[in-house]
Amino acid sequence: MSGLAGRGAMDGGIEAELPVQAPQAPAWQQGAAFPAVRPRRLRTGEAMRALVRETALVPRQLIQPLFVVPGQGVRQEIASMPGQFHLSPDRVGAEAAAIQAAGVGAVLLFGQPEPGGKDAVGRAAWAPDGTVPQAIATIRAAAPGLIVMTDVCLCAYTDHGHCGVPGHDDIDNDATLPLLARTALAHARAGADVVAPSDMMDGRVAAIRTALDGEGFTRVAIMAYSAKYASAFYGPFREAEDSTPAFGDRRGYQMDPANVREALREVALDVGEGADMVMVKPALAYLDVIRTVRERFDLPVVAYNVSGEYAMVKAAAERGWCDERAVAGEMLTAIRRAGADAIITYWAREVAGWGL
Repeated sequence: MSGLAGRGAMDGGIEAELPVQAPQAPAWQQGAAFPAVRPRRLRTGEAMRALVRETALVPRQLIQPLFVVPGQGVRQEIASMPGQFHLSPDRVGAEAAAIQAAGVGAVLLFGQPEPGGKDAVGRAAWAPDGTVPQAIATIRAAAPGLIVMTDVCLCAYTDHGHCGVPGHDDIDNDATLPLLARTALAHARAGADVVAPSDMMDGRVAAIRTALDGEGFTRVAIMAYSAKYASAFYGPFREAEDSTPAFGDRRGYQMDPANVREALREVALDVGEGADMVMVKPALAYLDVIRTVRERFDLPVVAYNVSGEYAMVKAAAERGWCDERAVAGEMLTAIRRAGADAIITYWAREVAGWGL
């Protein structure tokens, strides 16, 4: 016998009594795949994290809302929504061009009538020379190729602030449908790519699709506000659009925040009536709804990151209570992660520049 083992055996050393063994792993490691599996290896630096990131914020899948008001040379910041502006039609073109240059995919226009132009049925909503048709023409000249979406509703044009025509005890659903169709047609004639009914009247998608197709606008898409909840997050928007109801509320036609199955029924109805895209609004408090809609339907799902969600982060950031860029990025990533294909957000242009 030779070598160390032989000498140990002859000399009575420990080699003869104990076999050579690998060190025992600590108890917390026993039974695990450590160290072959270390998730932290994929978190070593921003380049690695970016390489394996599952969800991305892509500027071309963001939609920037714009508020169009009558007048000339108007660019006035909205007090409750810092960083957002009331723009007259002649000023909206430059804004749209900058949005397009940033890589944002689309704009969504909200209009208002001339002073004194509100009435019980919102006639200014379908005026061919209204603020939205004027803005569409300006954008077409300044930012060709940018997708132009328009909100189709009556609330900013009625003197009572509701989304439809008042009936005996509530809003008259069926009397409202032809007015919404007229509004959508006015926008399509002006050159809108997408019309977006936000009123939540039953049957409005079918009424609009019939009207559009009847005049040859078969390529104009409908983005339906399908699951729009009666939310407390709309306050800043209603101030910006001067569309707070003068009586009652909108719970008779907007959805109960407690309901998910109802959202699926609303989406199914809109899809059956011809919607090309469906929307969940608001987004942040309704991530479960976004996920459920995404799993059930094949159409593009859009989520609206609404004014209250935006304004509360702005207010906190102004007080130094949070990092706006980090919080906004995390919120929007969560909305995408939940299943939204596109996001309407007041941060769209900023996020595109942040490179999140």
